[in-house]
Amino acid sequence: MKRATLTGLLFSSPFLIGFMAFTLYPIGASLFYSFTDFNMFKSPSWVGLDNYRWVFQEKDVWKSIANTLYMVLFATPISLIVGLLLAQMLNMKVRGQSIYRTLYYIPSIVPAIATSLVWMWVLNPKSGLINTALGYLGIRGPNWLLDPVWTKPSLILMGAWGAGGIMIIFLASLQDVPRSLYESAEIDGAGKIRKFFSITLPSISPIILFQLIMGLITYFQYFAQAFMLASMTNSGANQTMAGPEKSLLFYAVLLYREAFVDFRMGHASAMAWVLFLITSIVTYLIFRSSNRWVTYGGD
Repeated sequence: MKRATLTGLLFSSPFLIGFMAFTLYPIGASLFYSFTDFNMFKSPSWVGLDNYRWVFQEKDVWKSIANTLYMVLFATPISLIVGLLLAQMLNMKVRGQSIYRTLYYIPSIVPAIATSLVWMWVLNPKSGLINTALGYLGIRGPNWLLDPVWTKPSLILMGAWGAGGIMIIFLASLQDVPRSLYESAEIDGAGKIRKFFSITLPSISPIILFQLIMGLITYFQYFAQAFMLASMTNSGANQTMAGPEKSLLFYAVLLYREAFVDFRMGHASAMAWVLFLITSIVTYLIFRSSNRWVTYGGD
């Protein structure tokens, strides 16, 4: 028995060592640094709750929270809806089905940096694809990247374009819905809309819950696309990474700025733990409410 245990530990040691070195230790270190004044070039000095007071008193933090909540409240449901609609269309029996599925899925595997660069061209107010198309229709397109009103909708549009990962999970769940339920509904005279809301949505509600949780976590940590857009605009040249009128200053972007630009690691660590608590609370509340709208197979 002892030999079997040692053999098991030996084979699992790469994961255990990696987990302790690259996950467990950084988590513990960030918790400690959140109570210290530390800039990576000097020994940390204990400051107690000062960093957490700074988090709740700093105006930029509240601005970043507002921007992040905007994405959480609007980008999350839009991405889910787009992904579900695409899955519904790609679940139809049509010629070339596999080709369409591949084409819609490809954008989700393109790296975030490459996606941001492509969309900076697409959203260019003068020569971009969208404004050019709107010009042919006699519509003057907005200044997507420099108008603070349109910067976050630009990011939402970019996220909807990359909803292939959400789509593929929804597609798998749709194919698992029993065909007999639809046949029974058709006998009772139910139309397509009624079948969608009475059969499809309840049947895939566990997957909707999963996608909702993952979407919320993703947008609470929203970083790469906003960082790229802010850095490539004139307002990002001074390393504020905030975008026009701080409209691209998301919580994760501010955390990065505090840690690796201003080297205030204590502030950044405190921000990280506040984000962890907020995300945990929101996730818990969603799970508590799921009993009212999620239907499992055995229910």
